[in-house]
Amino acid sequence: MDTEGVRLFVLAAEKLNISAAGRALGMAPAMASAKLAKLENAVGADLLHRSTRKVALSLEGAEFLPFAREILAQESAARAALGLGSSTATGTLRFTAPSTFAQLYIAPLLPEFLALHPGVHLDLRLSDAQFDLIEGSFDLALRNSPLEDSSLKGRKLADDTRILCASPGYLDQHGTPRLPDDLSTHRLVAFKDQSPKQLIGRDGQTAQYDPRQSRLVVDDGLSQKIATLAGAGISTNSLWSVHGEIADGSLVRVLPDYEIADRSVLWLLYPKSNVLTAKVRVFMDFLLERIGKSPVWAQS
Repeated sequence: MDTEGVRLFVLAAEKLNISAAGRALGMAPAMASAKLAKLENAVGADLLHRSTRKVALSLEGAEFLPFAREILAQESAARAALGLGSSTATGTLRFTAPSTFAQLYIAPLLPEFLALHPGVHLDLRLSDAQFDLIEGSFDLALRNSPLEDSSLKGRKLADDTRILCASPGYLDQHGTPRLPDDLSTHRLVAFKDQSPKQLIGRDGQTAQYDPRQSRLVVDDGLSQKIATLAGAGISTNSLWSVHGEIADGSLVRVLPDYEIADRSVLWLLYPKSNVLTAKVRVFMDFLLERIGKSPVWAQS
């Protein structure tokens, strides 16, 4: 397969403009159209729909796009292994992460990273909804969960300790739970479809509470914290999200003698089939150095 044609297709899919993609590769419009037609003939499908007014990605093109990016990544890695080309980090890095974590810890670091690596462009998708890495053509993702998907590889960024907390105002009005069983009489704020959790006391005894019984369920971590600060109830939060509020007293840790038995870890994940390209490697190393080496929330 002609990798130059594959590169042209990827650029055309991103720009939705075949002529512009061709110019970026030093091709005249007629040559770009011919090369793209040759690629479509080779794969046996129309990858782009063309009209006099616009270009759109076809269903087959959308399915082929992540594989096309992988072909280019493999070519780059192969050339680097042979000492050809440049190992400098370049290109667009597609990265997804939970919005709250990204706002607190990643977004403030982006100017520094971009200054260190001027050849890298970042395309970020920041949301508490989890995107499929392969279908979404993502190079890298931050996930705060157990690593269960066998199609992914990952490096641990940091522990993701979960705690129960509430506002002082809520506790003044409704009382402070002393034992896990007391939670059944309290208002609970849950994040999405949380499963029942096990609490382990310092004496080794265990208990369980069920956040699915909550009157308030949210799918955005920042909104959950804001509601908890406003007195909506007791919620389970990652320590990285609320350590500042715990420190200044605007939130109070509930049942501090109990730990939530949770296997969640902050992972930097990438598809197992992907080559670890320079752009992915330098971004992972940067986050591990700036965030994971000494997490600020673990120092409080």
